[in-house]
Amino acid sequence: MNFDFAFAWSIVPELLQGLLVTVQVVLLGFLLAVLVGLLLALAQRALGKLLPRLCRAYLSFFRNTPLMVQLYVLFFALPLAGLTLPAFSTGVIGLGLYYGAYIAEAFRGAIDGVPAGQWQAARALDFDPATTWRRIILPQTVKPMLPILGNYLIGMFKETPLLAVITIPELFQAAKQVAGMTYRYNEPYTLMALMFLLISVPTSLFFNYLERRRHV
Repeated sequence: MNFDFAFAWSIVPELLQGLLVTVQVVLLGFLLAVLVGLLLALAQRALGKLLPRLCRAYLSFFRNTPLMVQLYVLFFALPLAGLTLPAFSTGVIGLGLYYGAYIAEAFRGAIDGVPAGQWQAARALDFDPATTWRRIILPQTVKPMLPILGNYLIGMFKETPLLAVITIPELFQAAKQVAGMTYRYNEPYTLMALMFLLISVPTSLFFNYLERRRHV
């Protein structure tokens, strides 16, 4: 089947609508994942045994089960328990909870990498725990976290086709609908791939730029 540039141009608006949904759900899911990851990393250092154990259970579940299964549970199983969420919200929460488990481990590694002298200096200066975390420890986790966060953000964009299973009209779903209605596959899927590249490449360059700025 030949590539029809006129047809490809005619379906660009429909695919752009799907791209907009993709960007929205990924950015919101990424913010949630960073928040969840940070909270989990801090909770793992909490005193006592219960909270760290709960965190380990969370990490084990979300890191060892497929994202698609988690999306199915959120979208199809939770309504059986009386909790129904819109598809868009389910996608955001699903991505956030799933990637939050991975980002938590990255945060934990970055926190463990802070030299012991920094903690000792904070105690010597009689800083309270909140000040120690906010002004000394967490700022030092930013530099090692930047490339990791960039990789996970790009990974989230590549996972968005899974959101089609819960009826979110993201980019892959839009391309699939065009292909199903027109029986032309080259144009919608080629444009979809190009649009993913237009998102992923600048995102990677942006995080590389931030990482270089941190070294200046």
